[in-house]
Amino acid sequence: MGIIVQKFGGSSVADVNKLEMVAEHIIDEVTKNNEVVVVVSAQGKTTDRLIFEEEEVTKNPSKREHDVLVSVGEQITIAKLTMLLQKKGYNAISLTGWQIPIITNNEHTNGRIRYIHKDTILELLDAGNIVVVAGFQGINEAGEIVTLGRGGSDTTAVSIAVALGAEKCDIYTDVDGVFTADPRIVENSKQIKSICYEEMLELASQGAKVLHNRCVEVAEKYNVPLYVKSTFEKNSIGTLVKSQKNLEDLFINGVTKDDYISRITVAGIDNQIGRTYRLFKILSDNKINVDVIVQSFGEHVTKDIAFTVKMSDLNKTLNILEENKELLHAKEILHSENLSKVSIIGVGIANKPGVAADMFEALYENNINIHMVSTSEIKISVLVNSNDANKAVKAIHDKFFND
Repeated sequence: MGIIVQKFGGSSVADVNKLEMVAEHIIDEVTKNNEVVVVVSAQGKTTDRLIFEEEEVTKNPSKREHDVLVSVGEQITIAKLTMLLQKKGYNAISLTGWQIPIITNNEHTNGRIRYIHKDTILELLDAGNIVVVAGFQGINEAGEIVTLGRGGSDTTAVSIAVALGAEKCDIYTDVDGVFTADPRIVENSKQIKSICYEEMLELASQGAKVLHNRCVEVAEKYNVPLYVKSTFEKNSIGTLVKSQKNLEDLFINGVTKDDYISRITVAGIDNQIGRTYRLFKILSDNKINVDVIVQSFGEHVTKDIAFTVKMSDLNKTLNILEENKELLHAKEILHSENLSKVSIIGVGIANKPGVAADMFEALYENNINIHMVSTSEIKISVLVNSNDANKAVKAIHDKFFND
């Protein structure tokens, strides 16, 4: 008998019928004499609805009050699921983030977990309860509700698994594991039976929606086995995310896309020591996340630096750069919109001759233009027009998995 943590996302708990399926998965583990902690998200589009209602009141709410409002969704789910389990004859109890408590930093809307007081959960498990926890939320040292940002429920589940020393953490979603590409884009994509943390982290960071990168980071740090399974498949095999890659695994494990990307070029910067540092220090101080970076050769009087940001950060970034244009000694600030990043992921990819050529050939054969290229030991990414992104994913997937 061990402790099992299960996490169910918004699509898995969207209505009463789906909550019934969730209950079956929970009861299945209980009948195996396991102690079960369940972490859930808000039902369906509940969080979106709460944000819409918030915007009816104000377009510029304080982050503190925003967190108070949107954390309600998970509280509704834990109460409903706990009632259902009790109706079926099982001892179950719900806990919000502040009841445990899950202690976070002070960054409202994008909090980081600092510590989980595990004693409350362990006492309830010892008393024979299924413990149902609200994901996505915690409290800071001042007792204020802090939400954890995108993918927060995944991060809650893995962090609880770490705190409790759980045997594993099962992440239930609406797909049966991790695939070589999004099945909604590539119909013949293949399910991956197992994948190492490093590859899964890159897949998540480059646009794969099945797991959030923060939860993978925590799982890798503390070596927590993750299973990604389907809520709606009774005997879901799923995908195991673990510490080591199998020798027989494919060297390319997936093709991903990340939409709503914009490219910014700071052109004509004086080619002097410290200019690049100053640019990215300004962006860092303003909490702008930068992804792909390309700098022109520093052999001339000036240089150009191009980088990508999410479309949601574009206007803020452009305003900041214009305000600091003179400080940066930049000639002009240029930008492009409606771009997508398409990536191939695989450990040791940089040491496999011909991989980049095959990727570029697939794009050339489908008349897809490349705007930027970025490489690392584990990925190759290209920037393409958004209206070419799905075609690019299909073409690259066919090149590596069907040829």
